[in-house]
Amino acid sequence: MADTHISSLEVEARAFAPPSGFSAHAATMLDVHEAARRDPLEFWAEQARRLTWEQPFVEVLDDSRPPFYRWFADGRLNASVNCVDRHASERGGRVAYYFEGEPGDREQITYRDLKERVCRLANALAGLGVAPGDRVAIYMGMVPELPVAMLACARLGAIHTVVFGGFAPESLADRIKDCGCSVLITQDEAWRAGKRIPLKQNADRALASCPGVHSSVVVRRTGADVDWVEGRDHDYAQITENASTEFAPHVVGAEDPLFILYTSGTTGRPKGIVHSTGGYLTGAAATHSWVFDLRHDDIYWCAADCGWITGHTYIVYGPLANGATSVLYEGAPNHPSPSRWWEIVERYQVSILYTAPTAIRTFMKWGDEHLAAHDLSSLRLLGTVGEAINPEAWMWYRERVGGGRCPIVDTWWQTETGSIMISPLPGLTVTKPGSAGEPLPGINAAIVDEQGEPTGQGRGGYLVLTEPWPSMMRTLWGDDERYVETYWSRFGGLYLAGDGARQDEDGHYWLLGRIDDVVNVSGHRLSTIEVESALVSHPAVAEAAGVGRADERTGQAIAAFVTLIGDADGNEGLILDLRDHVAATIGAIAKPASVVLTDDLPKTRSGKIMRRLLRDVSEERQLGDITTLANSEVVEEIAAQARQRRSAGEDEE
Repeated sequence: MADTHISSLEVEARAFAPPSGFSAHAATMLDVHEAARRDPLEFWAEQARRLTWEQPFVEVLDDSRPPFYRWFADGRLNASVNCVDRHASERGGRVAYYFEGEPGDREQITYRDLKERVCRLANALAGLGVAPGDRVAIYMGMVPELPVAMLACARLGAIHTVVFGGFAPESLADRIKDCGCSVLITQDEAWRAGKRIPLKQNADRALASCPGVHSSVVVRRTGADVDWVEGRDHDYAQITENASTEFAPHVVGAEDPLFILYTSGTTGRPKGIVHSTGGYLTGAAATHSWVFDLRHDDIYWCAADCGWITGHTYIVYGPLANGATSVLYEGAPNHPSPSRWWEIVERYQVSILYTAPTAIRTFMKWGDEHLAAHDLSSLRLLGTVGEAINPEAWMWYRERVGGGRCPIVDTWWQTETGSIMISPLPGLTVTKPGSAGEPLPGINAAIVDEQGEPTGQGRGGYLVLTEPWPSMMRTLWGDDERYVETYWSRFGGLYLAGDGARQDEDGHYWLLGRIDDVVNVSGHRLSTIEVESALVSHPAVAEAAGVGRADERTGQAIAAFVTLIGDADGNEGLILDLRDHVAATIGAIAKPASVVLTDDLPKTRSGKIMRRLLRDVSEERQLGDITTLANSEVVEEIAAQARQRRSAGEDEE
């Protein structure tokens, strides 16, 4: 039988022990790990008891109908009570959010303020006919009214679906129609990089094909003149101004849906991921506390967007369930200058920063001087989320942002998992640049080959989760069959994450990218993420993407696309140097056949590189769907450069 495992050639020897300031918490986390191993169900029951239950659960897990697992199903609770009420009554003056608007406006929102706002909106939505089980679409920028809207829906027992504010009208309409929303909450315009994004205009275009939406609630953010449909459109301020600051929460079953969140569509037709109330909230609260070593005086900033799962779990539900104080930033990281994030860290004395590798590599490209002008000494912990981070970007983050003193938690999880699955624990784990660490307490992962057999240490394969966990997705909205087929059918009941990974001799997991990003070169199955890491380790490179393209001699060849740091000189000599650098770093078999230098890479609006489009460019195919791109104009520029290099005979042996 052919050896079909994923070859892993990258070697990373650097390692960093937990700082002494975190070690005091190590014993606690060792106890947590031991409790999870000793009695998994009692362990998860104990984590669920972090929450306030109106009716305590008795049964922890119902696994009678896999993969439709049910957690704490006989318990009843309300998510907004857990995120707002219990903190408002005990310490209502504590700041829940420091809001920083892109134009420079600022606001402090306490837990008492947050509860009042949530109740006002819940009353207003109830007045518009929203009832338990109804679906409400939320299409907004990163303003305080966005988490308020999510929590108001939860208070009503309604199911929210947040649609990222960068999506086009067609994408918004598709999601509204798929889950049958009856109400939309949006805003006139959003600020982004100094520009006004016409959300109300986009929403109106979407609603033209959504007759099921009877009401649209509009937040006035910029004050722009917008079209108004009498009887359908309602001014947010007007309908909430005189509403009561009390609203009796609707208590739901733990298995009742809290929200539906659609995938971005980079893998085809968007999927409506359904998350429950009790299990999801358990995972969000527990992992937020463990992974970020949360302390009462932390100022926490997750620099994501609530349009994605990261924002749901680690801007709204996890931090608020834990009574944390967070920063909520509306705008772009480079407006009005590339120093904006570091000004925010300094102003609010941020102690925990959680962001994406794409942002880190962008800051590398912009230059260190933007950080040097600001005091970042308040930071004590750094986190990454999204794509696997390249070791050199990890080191830059550690040294330039964290001053060499902050541990990094490189987290692996998905929209489907609901909360972090694999991550270092800052008081316990020896961290390695580029590694996601080990599975968290109560999480069981494995790496298997094509036949579903364990690969063993050092060999790449398919990352799977072998046991259910509370925050797991419950199904795809309206499509149980697709849920089973997509995630559970390939390996006999194991959850297929869709990512490749390997495990080293210390048990640490190294993510190798999406399964689709594996390239077969002369019979060697190589992960493109290792090629990208090698390219980023070159001093001239800020970001890179590698894809496979058809090759008559080797079956597939690696095509690389590279953006450079600052004023690095991009020329033929550098291209040759980059190809040789990859060969010297991880082996001649991984040497790119071609390198295209570009000012940017095609990315989704969540910051992930769309390698699918780069494969289309490399093989001269018609481009696939680009509606989820944040920078669609860059694709044709890259295609033109690739054509030019092919015509010049750039590819080499």
